[in-house]
Amino acid sequence: MMIGAWWSWLVALALYGAFRLWYDSRRGPLTQPEIDAFMAKVAQMRVHQYTDPAVVRAFLEADDGKEFVMSNLVRVHPGEVPHPTTGAPTPGLALFQSYARLFIKMLLRHGGHPLLAMRKVGGYVDAWNTPPDPGWHVVGAMRYRSRRDMIALVLDPSLRDVHVFKTAGTAVTFSFPAQVVVSLALGPRVWVALLLALAAALAHLASLVVLLAR
Repeated sequence: MMIGAWWSWLVALALYGAFRLWYDSRRGPLTQPEIDAFMAKVAQMRVHQYTDPAVVRAFLEADDGKEFVMSNLVRVHPGEVPHPTTGAPTPGLALFQSYARLFIKMLLRHGGHPLLAMRKVGGYVDAWNTPPDPGWHVVGAMRYRSRRDMIALVLDPSLRDVHVFKTAGTAVTFSFPAQVVVSLALGPRVWVALLLALAAALAHLASLVVLLAR
């Protein structure tokens, strides 16, 4: 009877363990051979037209093995631009949205997820010594499991098919990595545990009702 009543908690614990195996990075910082091999591949991919390789190398060499957040500001093309595969005139926003949907699927496969997405609703209200506002449309934050997972994502062959939608639909953008210092939001480690505990508790109560009714 006891096992019949407590099976839901065992299942919830197993599911949470599987989630943490996917969500957490356990391999430690990148090694120098890993960094050198990645940078050699980057040099062949011609991504240097968008990214300074020296900045990327410095970021990788400072790896602490922890998760990080990539902060993004984006201004999409306000009008229509040629579709990257068909050449048909397509709104820049539609192309960027196509990129976002595809990229998020890839990010999830590599242990990351969207952390925050916001639509800009006004101009700069506090700024100095900065270029004029180019007309940002979107502010986003993407959580990466580790810098090693970022490398795996960049080297994923599918990224090239996805990235063309970003370059076609985006007029201006920049991104920089950051680590969360203070957050009042519940992260997945907490809310996944709460959801599984709630489901286990409800299943436990249902099992007790069935057992008592016999």
